[in-house]
Amino acid sequence: MTPLATVVSGPRARLFACFLRLGTQQASPLQLHTGASLAAKHHYEVLVLGGGSGGITMAARMKRRVGAENVAIVEPSERHFYQPIWTLVGAGAKQLSSSGRPTASVVPSGVEWIKARVVELNPDKNCIHTDNGKEISYKYLIIALGIQLDYEKIKGLPEGFDHPKIGSNYSVKTVEKTWKALQDFKEGNAIFTFPNTPVKCAGAPQKIMYLSEAYFRKTGKRSKANIIFNTSLGTIFGVKKYAAALQEIIQERNLTVNYKQNLIEVRADRQEAVFENLDKPGETQVISYEMLHVTPPMSSPDVLKTSPVADAAGWVDVDKETLQHKKYPNVFGIGDCTNLPTSKTAAAVAAQSGILDRTISLIMKNQKPMKKYDGYTSCPLVTGYNRVILAEFDYDGQPLETFPFDQSRERLTMYIMKADLMPFLYWNMMLRGYWGGPAFLRKVFHLGMS
Repeated sequence: MTPLATVVSGPRARLFACFLRLGTQQASPLQLHTGASLAAKHHYEVLVLGGGSGGITMAARMKRRVGAENVAIVEPSERHFYQPIWTLVGAGAKQLSSSGRPTASVVPSGVEWIKARVVELNPDKNCIHTDNGKEISYKYLIIALGIQLDYEKIKGLPEGFDHPKIGSNYSVKTVEKTWKALQDFKEGNAIFTFPNTPVKCAGAPQKIMYLSEAYFRKTGKRSKANIIFNTSLGTIFGVKKYAAALQEIIQERNLTVNYKQNLIEVRADRQEAVFENLDKPGETQVISYEMLHVTPPMSSPDVLKTSPVADAAGWVDVDKETLQHKKYPNVFGIGDCTNLPTSKTAAAVAAQSGILDRTISLIMKNQKPMKKYDGYTSCPLVTGYNRVILAEFDYDGQPLETFPFDQSRERLTMYIMKADLMPFLYWNMMLRGYWGGPAFLRKVFHLGMS
């Protein structure tokens, strides 16, 4: 599969991008850690559930707190993916291979990697059970199990992905199908969906719409494409400043946005999508498509839904400022699996990791947590192959911007940051426990302006 040729212009921009790519493509040093098959230990001072961005990051931080031999991470997957780049993979601007590395290469050296799936949590007895029949106890537990993709909640999926013209940037199995559908587009409706559930990276469902529109323009197909964004939400974006900027783009590019429309069925053999009007339950509409990008319904992982650590909706019930569990003081949560009332993004995980590190360190000393998480999250809204609006905001939906300029404007520099700088920071700093978000940069920039 040949990626779309880069459209970033200017020698300085190209030189900067090439320099950053050296960092994103460099091979990680071999990580030495104890495999589950060799381990005799069944108790750890810190046990981390999940080997995604939050789990690996916290394992690295806890290693420095208590020593590698006292930390274990439970994760069944052999490969670790930097998922934010899948937006660009689905648009042909990045290769899927650039997004993944062996899990063995990102687990902190010396930390035990338990290759198993968690099937039960028993916080009253300070232990968990895995699918291979093991019981593992802990002194402190960090839950970082991410979010579950529920394609099967849409009638006709996931089997519909066996047909052409349909893809989804949310799964490693379907992201390249998006690019194939984009390339194969001839004439008709290009439909992009947003489900009636919490999702990770809430901007991604519309990012691929903007990229597809740009691709159609570049390939001379724009006049033959009717681009439709059907969202279950009542607004294009939850923060007014960025919503206003996006509305301008939507009008300028002649995009159709239908609110309160939830995808409930895909008839892939007939290239039809069925939507329910959430304002009028039971009322449905069938729309034919030449291309369909599906954002699946999502939920808390099944193992958490009925766990004592979950709230009524199934999410890990943590204090929104300290990330400490509300009932179990030695249990903590981070990232997509928690009920933190902020957007579920890798940027949010980075910011949370620094706060959680401080919280746990004080709890270990029998002190009260002092550092408070303000809900910081970030969504680089890709609006073209060389433009990004960098949305950054807090719990209250108020902009919490890093740079001393208006981030609601489309910028090439922000695209380079999304495409090249952030992957570099992720692999080389965040997963090693050295990146806690841009709070420090924000202080530097704003002090410099005062």
